[in-house]
Amino acid sequence: MKILDRYILISFLRTFISVFLILFFVFILQGVWLFISDLAGKDLDAASILKFMVFFMPSIVPMALPLSILLASIMTFGNLSENYEFAAMKSAGVSLQRAMRSLMVFIFLLSGLAFLFANNVIPYSQYRFLNFKSNIAQVKPAMAISEGQFSEIGSFNIKVDKKSGEKGNDLTGVTIHKSSQNSISNTTVIKAKRGKLLSSENSNTLQLALYDGIQYEDIIPKKYEERQKLPFTKTSFKQYNINIDLTKLNKVDVNEASINNSSAMLTIGELNYALDSLRKDISKEKKSFADNIKYKAKQDLVKMPDTLNKSSASPKVSASLKVFDKLTDVEKIRILDNALGTVSSIQFSISGSSDEFSYKQKNINSHWLSIFDKFVIAYACILMFFIGAPLGAIIRKGGFGLPIVFAILIFIIFHFTNTFGKKIAQEDGIPPFLGSWLSSIILTPLALSLTYRATNDTGLINFDGINSFFQRIFQKKSAN
Repeated sequence: MKILDRYILISFLRTFISVFLILFFVFILQGVWLFISDLAGKDLDAASILKFMVFFMPSIVPMALPLSILLASIMTFGNLSENYEFAAMKSAGVSLQRAMRSLMVFIFLLSGLAFLFANNVIPYSQYRFLNFKSNIAQVKPAMAISEGQFSEIGSFNIKVDKKSGEKGNDLTGVTIHKSSQNSISNTTVIKAKRGKLLSSENSNTLQLALYDGIQYEDIIPKKYEERQKLPFTKTSFKQYNINIDLTKLNKVDVNEASINNSSAMLTIGELNYALDSLRKDISKEKKSFADNIKYKAKQDLVKMPDTLNKSSASPKVSASLKVFDKLTDVEKIRILDNALGTVSSIQFSISGSSDEFSYKQKNINSHWLSIFDKFVIAYACILMFFIGAPLGAIIRKGGFGLPIVFAILIFIIFHFTNTFGKKIAQEDGIPPFLGSWLSSIILTPLALSLTYRATNDTGLINFDGINSFFQRIFQKKSAN
């Protein structure tokens, strides 16, 4: 490696590592803020919180890495131009492409590592993260009662306005919604002015004493017409004790993995295998649904003569317009009513099944997006370098001033269009390929244009061309 290549590479690496660590730390703080409700109030030890953050960290890389490359490229080549080092290189016959050669090798290697990271490390971390996040929500539920929000503990949803006392056992403004495994059973709502937790943290039973409250319980009558009145019972109490069994909840292992059906947890090979099964399933279900609709319509047509009090018309003749005109008005009305009922039934079936098919299609789109995302991450590293390096050479500014402004604007465009495209593709508005690559398709011409302008020293905006355009206009007006 020549001295020039080594110098540029070391300058870039110093800036890149510093920027990446800063952005990585910022995104970690953002993650802590987003998931603070999953960590606070669970009485988790430091090791569990550390595991939570470690499982979350790999998901930060797809955002931090491209932005770090973009900002480091702008700053590195901006410093070279600002200190006239790049001008000295050009005077010695070193072009922009030659100066970028060592960095291009590094960026291509980094993009390959980013692809491997996205295909292997991120799916595994998401697998562990989602399961860990699901399990810690059930750890020590006696400590999970938070102020101002409902906390699910077993079959109870508990909300308190304020917690007080040395251990937070004194509750004020308690609202409890009691759910039931049987969907037709009564629904119970309990409201109390005060409450107190009487059990210890290590107990398998959560004892909750409520004071000065009212219990509302819905009643479902046997007669359907009476259900529309929505009857309920109201019971007042001075003290009411509730025992919540925590045996099953306290046996939750935060390291146990039970969620394994998310597309974010799968590698490309696993995603292709899952897609093959999903496409076959939805194809079979659509064909089966269409056959059922045809069979139902055919059966209703066959049964149509029976609804006409055993009319002499055969199924084939009854469907013809000539025989239909010979029928009486009463028979015509009955046939039309029967046909209308058949059409309404088919429409209801289609409407009910469309949501199910839409959900399954969204699941397929999600798998496709997960596949394309792994390639987009790798390409984004290359794209951001070919935007940042020529842009830094053009603006001729290093440091954390102007380069940060340009980097943030470009990355906002990239991130917004990427999120927007994937959202539309998820809803089946556009193909998943286009949704995943939309941001790259938009910014690739910008990278090519900046590279061309930096190579030919035309600047960010060709003011000479603009001036000559307006000069020609004014000359024509003055000539007239």
